[in-house]
Amino acid sequence: MSLSLTPELRAQLGQLVMVGFDGFMPNAQIEQLIREQRIGGVILFRRNIESPMQVAALCRRLQEINAEVTDVPLLIGIDQEGGMVMRIEEGVTPMPSAMAYASGYASHAVAGCSPADCEALHRIGADELRQMGININFAPSLDINNNRANPVIGVRSFGENSPTVTVYGLAAMRGIQAAGLAATAKHFPGHGDTATDSHYALPLVPHDKARLDAVELVPFKAAIAAGIDAIMTAHVVFPAIEPDTSTPATLSRKVLTGLLREEMGFDGVIVTDCLEMDAIANVDNGGVGVVQGAVKAITAGADIALISHTYQHQREAVAALAMAVEQGYISLDQIQQSLARITALKSKPATQYWRDLPVVPQNLQTPASLALAQKIQNLGIFFAGKKLETNQPVLLVTIELLVRTEIDEVALGASKSARGTLLPLLTQAGLQVEEIVLPPNMSAEQAQQVLMAAQVAPQVIFQSYNATRFASQRELIAAIAPDKLVLIAGRNPYDLDIAPQAHTRIAACSNRPPVLQLICNRLMGI
Repeated sequence: MSLSLTPELRAQLGQLVMVGFDGFMPNAQIEQLIREQRIGGVILFRRNIESPMQVAALCRRLQEINAEVTDVPLLIGIDQEGGMVMRIEEGVTPMPSAMAYASGYASHAVAGCSPADCEALHRIGADELRQMGININFAPSLDINNNRANPVIGVRSFGENSPTVTVYGLAAMRGIQAAGLAATAKHFPGHGDTATDSHYALPLVPHDKARLDAVELVPFKAAIAAGIDAIMTAHVVFPAIEPDTSTPATLSRKVLTGLLREEMGFDGVIVTDCLEMDAIANVDNGGVGVVQGAVKAITAGADIALISHTYQHQREAVAALAMAVEQGYISLDQIQQSLARITALKSKPATQYWRDLPVVPQNLQTPASLALAQKIQNLGIFFAGKKLETNQPVLLVTIELLVRTEIDEVALGASKSARGTLLPLLTQAGLQVEEIVLPPNMSAEQAQQVLMAAQVAPQVIFQSYNATRFASQRELIAAIAPDKLVLIAGRNPYDLDIAPQAHTRIAACSNRPPVLQLICNRLMGI
């Protein structure tokens, strides 16, 4: 059966697509997508961020362009989870990584903050986003980090078990919503127990339905009961729900409609994770491709297809959705239900009242917000050992993403992000420091350079980055004399287990500058 779409319905189909673009202000491509394709939302990355004032101007201009063609405002979203996933860092209250809020990770116990403090800081962070014109945050992550080999979640999770993730995840949700923003639980049905990054391949969670009900689905059930606005899908295979192991949750009707809608009763907006991730986009490795992925995701029950980067894919996806409706592949009834959900989501104050926002954000980084952020982050630092000898030189080995490819650094673009290094802080504290900067997967020659320098250095600070995943880091850490080694887990705290006898061991679930300042204070005995 085929039908001819009315101009009105054809224009409305753009509401089912959210896109990203390059630049600090709207370019010709995003203007065309808004004016002609009538896309319903825009996602911002670091490539779009220069300063809070600039973001406010960008969001206002996007809404003004959209208002020229429709009275339905844009969703403007961002991944502002905190810590390692902060698209906006300069000029806003620093948010810790999710894992830093709770009572600790594995054997590395820390004090942890209260759920009330977690809620309060998320409300502050969301209100700062609201002032800039952002109306939906793709947070909190409700993934349970119960697989230490997980390359993409890690510190983005509130913890290693469902009770911790539920308590703190829902606190974060309440804070975000209290500021007038939409909150998004992700990545459904759970990306925690995977050892593969869906940015590059298709992960699989092998557990049966009983295990999923008892663990992975618990935080999502609680969030639905508490009124979560939106849920983001995972490009992960769940054979217990979808027997076809080539079909990730994002494209599975059994998962999105059968499980999430019908069994779990969710009637909010389902948004896909970015369809340009290789698990969907890479047709040479089993993916269906971005455009076909958009059609399949909407058919499966998603309301919004997220396409973050490529203009051609974004245009073609809108056209492909129109063709799928015309050919009866997607029913008109399903489209109307999605449009109703999206309209309801856009009724939130932060979306409706964008014209009332001040041109210049008024209340960012207040003394109270900075104090709360520092209190929470301090409570989340694991520190075991002794402070530095200030009269002895230091060899600082910094592992950092020289090529920015991981989720926390996706689409950095022209944004100037501060390096995640202790160098300026230690120097300002009066120490004599030599820094060697290495990539996570270093060469044998690079490792040898460090070992030679470490032999003569009286103190060695090694700031790792997911060392449990890279043999070269693990081997180098093990080869440094433990009595002079200060090991700082720059991202996942599990790196500390590589050197249990190290002179000093520190984890703070992040390597961003606000956290490093607190670590430096501890090392200096402040």
